[in-house]
Amino acid sequence: MKRITILGSTGSIGRSTLEVLALHAQGFEVYALGARRSDDVLLGQCLRFAPRYAVLEDAQAASRLQQALRERGATTEVLAGAGALQQVAAEPQVDMVMAAIVGAAGLDSALAAARAGKRVLLANKESLVVAGELFMRAMREGGGELLPIDSEHSAILQSLPERRERWSEDVREITLTASGGPFRAADPHSLEHITPDQACAHPNWSMGRKISVDSATMMNKALEVIEAHHLFGMPAQRIQVLIHPQSIVHSMVTYHDGSVMAQLGVPDMRTPIAYGLAWPRRIASGSAWLDLARIGRLDFEHPDPARFPGLRLAYEALDMAGGACAVLNAANEVAVQAFLDGGLRFTDIHRVNARTLERLGRCRAPELDALLDLDERARREAAAQARALAR
Repeated sequence: MKRITILGSTGSIGRSTLEVLALHAQGFEVYALGARRSDDVLLGQCLRFAPRYAVLEDAQAASRLQQALRERGATTEVLAGAGALQQVAAEPQVDMVMAAIVGAAGLDSALAAARAGKRVLLANKESLVVAGELFMRAMREGGGELLPIDSEHSAILQSLPERRERWSEDVREITLTASGGPFRAADPHSLEHITPDQACAHPNWSMGRKISVDSATMMNKALEVIEAHHLFGMPAQRIQVLIHPQSIVHSMVTYHDGSVMAQLGVPDMRTPIAYGLAWPRRIASGSAWLDLARIGRLDFEHPDPARFPGLRLAYEALDMAGGACAVLNAANEVAVQAFLDGGLRFTDIHRVNARTLERLGRCRAPELDALLDLDERARREAAAQARALAR
């Protein structure tokens, strides 16, 4: 019986994780569930899975949840605050932690799990984008295991040699695939008037609004390039991106002998989640079986830089080093939220990101406090840029 803490249990990854765990109730115990403020969703999860702890970062939401649980006779203890998220991530009784809180808000708790030597199922991009070197060092010092949950990085892990020391010697390059989002074939000149609802209408995946916009701009892939650099120790020039609209080939590894290894499957996040939960074994995920004859064809194309200008920013940020990746991530969060709020054009998301990176990308931030300070400075700069470009 493995005990698991799920940070971000009310989001799409957290819900999918609970779906997989429900198929394997004899093998896993939900020790703690954590979220930011969705007490209504967390209530239902607590009543079904009976965790020892439920954590909400928002104190008022935590109070509402505690009252609702008491009224139903549930024994789950409710904790409040960001510190409580770190606490349940590092509990000695916990074997693994699903780190799925979206944004930089999930960094501290993911780092706590890494330092505590847990198996970290990493669905929080920002842990590696904002603090990649620090996070990987924490994993090494903690002695735990890091399993990426992004479908692309999970696919790469499954396609690499078993022995990590062979990765740099045997591998020529890794290829991240991208669906291309809802605007893969759109005229770049038509994107200025895209609405938030249009940007969030992903053709293959059901995701939250922020990540859906990132998919539409391909900033999600830019951030994944940065993640792959840290996860697999690959220099940026050995990481490429291909658009694959069917989302069946989740990523590929090219070897020096000309072989290409890939992981295929239907677009369903439960597959990489199940792989992370059971690694090195494999367990049922609940996803549908892949029928290649029905799919019929698999297409690939290079991303159009005019349609997806943000993709190159990942390579620029990695070349800048220092705190550039943290700056890019912070700027993008601000810009996407401004777009979702109706105050910024879709095409201006890239402008905000590029201008903020140009202004602050060379700033050095060797430790966590400096990174968090730079993150805040980048948010202020991005907000100013967004106001200057406001509709």
